[in-house]
Amino acid sequence: MLGLTPYNKNRGLARTDDVVDFYNMVDNFFNDTESPLRSLATDNFKVDVKEKDDEYLVDAEFAGYDKEDIHVKFDEGNLLISASKKEEKNDENERYIHRERSFRSMERQIHLPNVAEGDIKAKFENGVLQIHVPKAKELEREKQIQIE
Repeated sequence: MLGLTPYNKNRGLARTDDVVDFYNMVDNFFNDTESPLRSLATDNFKVDVKEKDDEYLVDAEFAGYDKEDIHVKFDEGNLLISASKKEEKNDENERYIHRERSFRSMERQIHLPNVAEGDIKAKFENGVLQIHVPKAKELEREKQIQIE
């Protein structure tokens, strides 16, 4: 059961120590590397993969990223999508007491069999990367060989 604090109209404003403790608690919560919210910061981008008769269609969401931040490779049957972004605000005229910067890096690998590697196309628009991965023409699995 939750504890209840009785109302006291004579208590007045919060003590300064209470306010400082509250700010320290909030600061520790967001700086704690074991915090559940910290794991959200390293969350990967969302990817949808559709298989059609003649191609795979891959959509990846990159809100806040530029085209230059994103890289796509295909190697040994695996589509590798990665993104990195560095944010730093510089203002030479300011005297900083506290300053923050960030670097984010994400990567996903998707196995796609039977691909025509030379025909892969990618387009980035409105925060969504769309990759068309054509399937290779299927080879005949069985071929009758004439005997001479």
